[in-house]
Amino acid sequence: MARTDQIKRTIAEVVADRRTQMSPGGRFVEAFARDGFDTRVDYDVTITDSLTSSRRKPRYPSRNMLKVVDLSREPQEHYWHESPPRPGDPRVDGADLRREAANHFHRSPIPPLLTTTAWVQVPDALWDDPVSFAQFIDYRLVVRLATAENHTILRGEGGLLHMPQLGRLTDPGPFGSTILAACNEVEQMGSTADGLIINPADYYRLLGAGTLMRDVEENGVFIVRTRLVDPGTAVVGDFGHGALLFDAGRSTIRFAEPPPGTFAESGVALAAEIWERVVVNLPTCFFVVTL
Repeated sequence: MARTDQIKRTIAEVVADRRTQMSPGGRFVEAFARDGFDTRVDYDVTITDSLTSSRRKPRYPSRNMLKVVDLSREPQEHYWHESPPRPGDPRVDGADLRREAANHFHRSPIPPLLTTTAWVQVPDALWDDPVSFAQFIDYRLVVRLATAENHTILRGEGGLLHMPQLGRLTDPGPFGSTILAACNEVEQMGSTADGLIINPADYYRLLGAGTLMRDVEENGVFIVRTRLVDPGTAVVGDFGHGALLFDAGRSTIRFAEPPPGTFAESGVALAAEIWERVVVNLPTCFFVVTL
């Protein structure tokens, strides 16, 4: 089965499981009936996994690209990773055909998890309608949290786009696209490029200009469209085996005072928070490409 199908099946299983539980909004509204504007709810899951969509055309967040390690259920302190050969390294047998044979192996502590926060301003008196209030939390606050999570994974302090060890590729070489050139480079390292993160403007430009996007997806590459990758660039890599998302496995929603500049006007605000950090095990199997 192609990797993109495996990811979609896993997402479907998560969504089916979440549907058997009370939604984040439902739990918050239940607590609000008791605690009013002092309400704070702590969840023992990462609530961006709770998103269910009625869209006929899904748009997946970046977390769905990665293998998630829930540290609340799978505690660990270290992770393994590799680095490319260094100048002056002795010759390694077979590295001419198997480039990864010359890599160095490492054990490092899991870096501190980063806080991802999202804010919404609650329309006046919406809390008087429990159903609408729960829907607002589920389909606005949690959606905004998923967008903030994309920022953490891609552009935040420890995000993929700030990792200097990822390769950069600007020349398509004998291929029709740098995306295909990067897929080839990943396979020349003994891995498989199973994921592509691309700006929607580039996705639709390429979709309208030929068959590349369809061909890539049909070849088993899982595509995430997000504004948080700069237009004219994309990230290609072995997300299934080459990267991890360490996740605290918990979340919080609470009433709070937002930082100045968060909203255009004053009002009652809700904050949602999760804690996570992306790491790359195989940096030689990831490329930021120029389209």
